[in-house]
Amino acid sequence: MDQKTEKKIRRQVFFWLLALGAFLFFLWMFAGILLPFVAGMALAYFLDPVADLLERWGLSRLMATVIILFFFVVIFIVTLMILVPVLGNQIAGFLERMPDLVTRLQSLLASSESPWIRKIIGIEGQSLQDNMNELVKQGAGWIATVMRQLWNSGKAIVSVASLLVVTPVVAFYLLYDWDNMVEAVDSWLPRDHRKTIHELFAEIDRAVAGFVRGQGTLCLILGLFYGISLTIAGLNFGLLIGLFAGLVSFIPYVGSLSGLVLSVGVALVQFWPEWIPIIVVVVIFGIGQFLEGNILQPKLVGSSVGLHPVWLMFA
Repeated sequence: MDQKTEKKIRRQVFFWLLALGAFLFFLWMFAGILLPFVAGMALAYFLDPVADLLERWGLSRLMATVIILFFFVVIFIVTLMILVPVLGNQIAGFLERMPDLVTRLQSLLASSESPWIRKIIGIEGQSLQDNMNELVKQGAGWIATVMRQLWNSGKAIVSVASLLVVTPVVAFYLLYDWDNMVEAVDSWLPRDHRKTIHELFAEIDRAVAGFVRGQGTLCLILGLFYGISLTIAGLNFGLLIGLFAGLVSFIPYVGSLSGLVLSVGVALVQFWPEWIPIIVVVVIFGIGQFLEGNILQPKLVGSSVGLHPVWLMFA
């Protein structure tokens, strides 16, 4: 490598490091207001293939963008109108009945009729009650403090309003000019390495978009399965617990385990001493875990990132 080429490479490395530093500084300075813009950019990124498809069908870019965002907003609003009242009632009921649920669960776990639970947990009744009381007090105090700070400062209302209003507007403009922005960024690339960079970023784009799309579909399916199944089983707050378990399923085992613990706790308080409903709740999460690990994950995520289903099952 001659001295001229080495100097050129150093200048390019310095430039990109400087650009990266400026970008990180920008993120740090404006972190509080960037969420709607990041959400709009992500929305435009994932809807761009649909806009390209409509363009191939003969629609203009403007018309394709309007149609896509119109249907997205309508579906989003209808979903909110259906789910928000139901989930709002369940959340309010859950918070209202939380002290009673904890008290009844404490009494059940500490009673002489359930020594097998104490053997499994390895804690005596009084110690179990003391630990649960302390945990509930700490959790309630933390939640109350966070909610009070958020609502008193007004940040929650402003954040939600800006997210709902600004995000669709940002997504519209970015989706409409997406191809132009890609061409502009493409013109900044060095000509000698443009083809290699194109191939590299195309592969990254396919892998990232495929993984996020597959994982999002997986979480949605699991949330609907858990929520509907627990509701049919008659579990109180079944829809709320099921949707929560599905939405956090992108973290391996966390969604199913947290949903199982919450569901079994509510089921013990609600159905004890009847065993069948409690077993049904456990079976629902067993089926969900089987579907996630052996069918949904290999098919949705594996096919999206180009991995064979057997490798996903092995992982």
